[in-house]
Amino acid sequence: MAVVMSMLWAEATPEQYDTVRAAVDWEEVPAAGGHVHVAWFDAQGLHVTDVWESPQAFEAFMASRLAPAIEKAGITGTPEVSFAPLHRRFVAPGVTGAQ
Repeated sequence: MAVVMSMLWAEATPEQYDTVRAAVDWEEVPAAGGHVHVAWFDAQGLHVTDVWESPQAFEAFMASRLAPAIEKAGITGTPEVSFAPLHRRFVAPGVTGAQ
């Protein structure tokens, strides 16, 4: 069953996020089991909402690809991460690709 992963990482900066994104290249080489990724910043820090096929798929991506890039980018602290079962997913017609 697909899950929604929510993350808040107070210590991460937009520059560090962009460094990690470029290093991991998940837009060109998608993560196995990853369906949707949305990220934004506010006064609290980095927020991420993803849809994954399972928590294990996210954890495998974190261990094999994301964690090394996070360490190299110098992001400190520990993110708050939670998972919940996906109830419904809708993608508007004509919405494709990365932005």
